[in-house]
Amino acid sequence: MNLNFLPVCKEDMQERGWEQLDFLFVSGDAYVDHPSFAPAVICRVLEAAGYKVAILAQPDWRDPEAFTVMGKPRLGMLVCGGNLDSMLCHYTAARKPRSEDKYTPGKEMGKRPDHATLVYTKIVKKLWPDLPVIIGGIEASLRRFAHYDYWEDKLLPSILTESGADLLVCGMGETQIREIADYLAGGASGEDLHYIRGTAYASDTPEGLEEYVELPGYDAICKNKELLAEAYKLQHDNVDPFYGKTVVQKNRHGLYIVQNPAAMPLTEEEMDAIYDLPYTRQWHPMYDKAGGIAALEEVKFSIVSCRGCFGSCSFCAIHAHQGRIIQARSHASIIKEAKEMTQFPDFKGYINDVGGPTANFRHPACKKQLKFGACKDRQCLFPKPCPNLDADHSDYIKLLRELRALPGIKKVFIRSGIRYDYLLAENKQQFLDELCRYHVSGQLKIAPEHIADATLKHMGKPGREVYLKFVKAFMQKNKEIGKEQYLVPYFISSHPGCTLTNAIELAEFLRDTGRHPEQVQDFIPTPGSASTAMYYSGIDPFTGKRVYTVHNPHHKAMQRALMQYRNPRNRALVIEALKEGGRTDLIGDGPKCLIRENRGHHTRRETRNPLRRKK
Repeated sequence: MNLNFLPVCKEDMQERGWEQLDFLFVSGDAYVDHPSFAPAVICRVLEAAGYKVAILAQPDWRDPEAFTVMGKPRLGMLVCGGNLDSMLCHYTAARKPRSEDKYTPGKEMGKRPDHATLVYTKIVKKLWPDLPVIIGGIEASLRRFAHYDYWEDKLLPSILTESGADLLVCGMGETQIREIADYLAGGASGEDLHYIRGTAYASDTPEGLEEYVELPGYDAICKNKELLAEAYKLQHDNVDPFYGKTVVQKNRHGLYIVQNPAAMPLTEEEMDAIYDLPYTRQWHPMYDKAGGIAALEEVKFSIVSCRGCFGSCSFCAIHAHQGRIIQARSHASIIKEAKEMTQFPDFKGYINDVGGPTANFRHPACKKQLKFGACKDRQCLFPKPCPNLDADHSDYIKLLRELRALPGIKKVFIRSGIRYDYLLAENKQQFLDELCRYHVSGQLKIAPEHIADATLKHMGKPGREVYLKFVKAFMQKNKEIGKEQYLVPYFISSHPGCTLTNAIELAEFLRDTGRHPEQVQDFIPTPGSASTAMYYSGIDPFTGKRVYTVHNPHHKAMQRALMQYRNPRNRALVIEALKEGGRTDLIGDGPKCLIRENRGHHTRRETRNPLRRKK
């Protein structure tokens, strides 16, 4: 047993002299004791508050006895499907099973069920009906209301009504879990928990609530899918902790889902307290024989400096989960973590990332957010930066300089997303210089997502001209400092609002800019995002207008193939797409053609003599 880790078995409890746990945390992921893994964070927060807590990682859901190995906890069960929604973890955009699970020992598939949070909760409620069960994590949080499940291709009711959980923690959950634990330890009943901010619960009636907003119900949306857009907009308008109201939705079994106002943003001191907890930053030794947990390798020597995002891209639910108001750690806390990192025997001197959902967001978008909240009727960056936007990178620059100066640190990279429109909004333009000089590892990944303005409008992303302006600035800066560094843009196919014409426009852009992406992402409608509401309802929730969506798998495949038109395997699909899109002018021998007319030759580059270079 290693006392540095949280208990994972009965023997660990006995070593500590514990006869009974206060809380048992059931996780769909393997146990990794690192602040980038939600189960470790929640359990460490409870541990710091004096509670006896253990982790039951990836129990065999086919054997209910697997859930009883550490006995019945005294206060409650905590259930989380993992760092990802379990359906996203299992299936691709083409609804095909994935070949590996990075959150499982040896990347083995099949160690958690589909809809893991729901399955685990049902088992626990059957074992101990009287025991409070609290669910949380990204899967529970974004499925709290009626939602569209892409992999089942249907509308599903709230995870609360289907699982039988007593309470759902919305968002990150550290504040809520401490309050829940204290209430339960004080002998509170289940109904006493219904007043905690940042939680949701199922109720027989909404009567007694003082003021609330009611969403279209599950049955109503099943009959008229356009109502999902209306429901999303009402949710979106009430997620802010400063002005958001209680939200209610009638679901299955005659139950109402009641979502309390969101938890308040964490202060710097609260953020520090969470990330200063004694994480080992390792996977549990019981996974060594299987080769460990691959997901840790990507973040082990990375530092979370902030959370929240005011970028509010339509296809992303981070702003719904973490909030639009940025919460950041102090320099002292981050420096302390970096120093501890240098003591690891496998640390080579490279910090892989210092950031969060968006790396260069280190403070709220404007000063009034901490008093009045984020604006309900406008975005901070879209369609263009708000006049009140505080585009200042000075604090982030100072932090990065302090990290670079630490003994044992050779290089500090930035690999979290960079919002280049926010970078360009800064008057001094100092951050671009620092970024290119010190924090790029030869290639900088950025996410324009698309270049057709009609598509970008539905994505909530800046227009093509902003991307091109950043490309020019990045190349000029690298020329100025004498470095050869490149941008790797990330694009999404088949997003709502992307027609075949828009997809061809992107292919032409890739041709003209010499981009040949090896990997592309087909849009995946995940629960809780505006884009998913568009995909299912056919309505843009922010405008109320109809939006074109691609549902046919073959049409989705054509859009994806156009992004890789040079790949010989995509030839037939690309030709079909160009013909269907009325762009046969792009088939032939002309300098602007994407595909050669004659079979056996796929692109201009591919028809070159392979021996020419050797002569």
